[in-house]
Amino acid sequence: MSEAELIFTALAELSTRQIAESAQATGMAENKTAAQAGGSIARGARHQLESRTGKPVVTGSNYLPPDAAATTAKAIKAVKKKS
Repeated sequence: MSEAELIFTALAELSTRQIAESAQATGMAENKTAAQAGGSIARGARHQLESRTGKPVVTGSNYLPPDAAATTAKAIKAVKKKS
């Protein structure tokens, strides 16, 4: 994920949590509604940024530098082998 993708994901998560807390959501249905509302907020912000910059937020790139990404991938494989 790119830096922008991480930020918009965090916005969606924060929005969802705050909406769920404000509504005192309990159970799957109420939390699903909060999640859809939180996602809608992040989607709107993303579309506004994309329309202003003319560039897509969603990319195929990785936020980690190539060396860090390779190191992380190796660590994940090592953990999976031990399991």
